[in-house]
Amino acid sequence: MPTPTCVWDLKATLGEGPIWSAEEQAIWFVDIKGHKVHRFHPASGETASFDAPDQVTFLAPRAGGGFVAGLKSGLHHFDPATGFAFLGQIEDADLNNRPNDATVDGEGRLWFGTMHDAETIPTGALYRLSAGGEPLRQDGEICITNGPCVSPDGKTFYHTDTLEKVIWAYDLDADGQLSNKRQFFKVEIDDAWPDGSVVDSEGYVWTALWGGHGALRISPQGEIVDRITLDAINVTKPCFGGPDLKTVYFTTARKGLSDEQLAAYPLCGGLFALPVAVAGQPQYEVRLDRP
Repeated sequence: MPTPTCVWDLKATLGEGPIWSAEEQAIWFVDIKGHKVHRFHPASGETASFDAPDQVTFLAPRAGGGFVAGLKSGLHHFDPATGFAFLGQIEDADLNNRPNDATVDGEGRLWFGTMHDAETIPTGALYRLSAGGEPLRQDGEICITNGPCVSPDGKTFYHTDTLEKVIWAYDLDADGQLSNKRQFFKVEIDDAWPDGSVVDSEGYVWTALWGGHGALRISPQGEIVDRITLDAINVTKPCFGGPDLKTVYFTTARKGLSDEQLAAYPLCGGLFALPVAVAGQPQYEVRLDRP
């Protein structure tokens, strides 16, 4: 597989959470530690950036317009024209948790995890947002939650425990209930941890490798079929985009890297793109019963 190219060398501290807007034909993503929301339009190369009031960790497009955004202070509605509006708290602030990665399934349900902001205590949990906007806890006792994603048939849910290097699989029923938790894949690569993930239209899981200079494409049977190499050390999440959903975009990070590492890999923190043969799934919208 060819090497992804850097399409925006923005040097994000902790680039994360890319999603594709078919309406805009643009990629949206965040810089968590930089308190920024970013937008990249591939056809024109146009970029835009928006300030966030806190660590902003994910965006999920919302039916009717705007985004549900995860911030350390809780869930917000984000509109590029008007900014952020508070929707509700997720957890007790004394936990020192923040949201991390998120996905939207084909039924319009938002799934997201929380993590210990200092990355030392297993206080994080996995949540599903109810139609009324209530965070419903699904799993817990995780330090860094990551990589929620769903198979094309909507019947298998994946979720990553980054520090344990394990991607878990669950059965997902029509009502959004999880069962039959089992180990799907464990990263056996030194100095590399599984980060954000996405599932393509054939059911293969793409998982970014923090510290691993790239990403893995894993079959539904849990076997590595491709390893993608980037000119960046900390790769945080892939996302399918483009008019045919056959371009994979990768966010990356500079966080935790030494001056020597950044000199050797100056594109760390950039947004990368890779044309692929297999399309991704469409980006679904969050459907809520509340304004």
